[in-house]
Amino acid sequence: MLNILWVFSIESVENTGFYTKTFYLISIESIEWEKTVSQPELAPAEAAFLQQALNADYGVSNIRLREGEYQYSLAKAIASSELELHFPDVKDLTRKLFGEEKTNDVRFIRKIQTILKKMEKSGVVIILPKKMPWDLQRYGLSSFKFQDSDKNIVILATDQQIEQARDLLRSALDSQGAFSTKPSVTTFMILALALAVGASYAAILWSLIEPVINPAVFVPAFSIAMLCSLLLGRALSQR
Repeated sequence: MLNILWVFSIESVENTGFYTKTFYLISIESIEWEKTVSQPELAPAEAAFLQQALNADYGVSNIRLREGEYQYSLAKAIASSELELHFPDVKDLTRKLFGEEKTNDVRFIRKIQTILKKMEKSGVVIILPKKMPWDLQRYGLSSFKFQDSDKNIVILATDQQIEQARDLLRSALDSQGAFSTKPSVTTFMILALALAVGASYAAILWSLIEPVINPAVFVPAFSIAMLCSLLLGRALSQR
């Protein structure tokens, strides 16, 4: 997994013209480092959902989970992803089950979302919080074993698969714990972004209070302020 650290350097530049002033230019350099964790990174809420599902007994559902029907296929696909510590969204599921053409069919996607909503109300599916407001909702299972509305026992993962997923989850959490013992990288990134935002807004303010606005200062400073504000918000939301 590749992550990007934004490093900011601030240089003092003398602008010689009708008005002489000192302003700050912020240069951004991206440095990539490889995270040595092979497993997907899980948020605390995601890990809790997984642990609950893997340890759950038979769930009781008021919908039918018959092989060959949409709800069974969707539950089986979610189980397959969840055993690999992934929570799929509606497009992931549609692509996996029905192909790319159906994934681009808005009406079909809405149909699948309606079925998933019914599955959520019946207690089969859980909906995870979005990482970003514009993200699609991601889905998980409340259990891997159910008694459906026809009183049939439905097994979506074997005991061996569940145990393997538990081991994978423990390994992922241990790896994340080992990586989190080095908080200086994330902390430095947040501090650098905050510094860049402050410096760019200072440059904007300086430019605005001058009798003549210098576009060479205002436009880059405004662009950098917007970019760094977005990156800072993302970095803080993922802590």
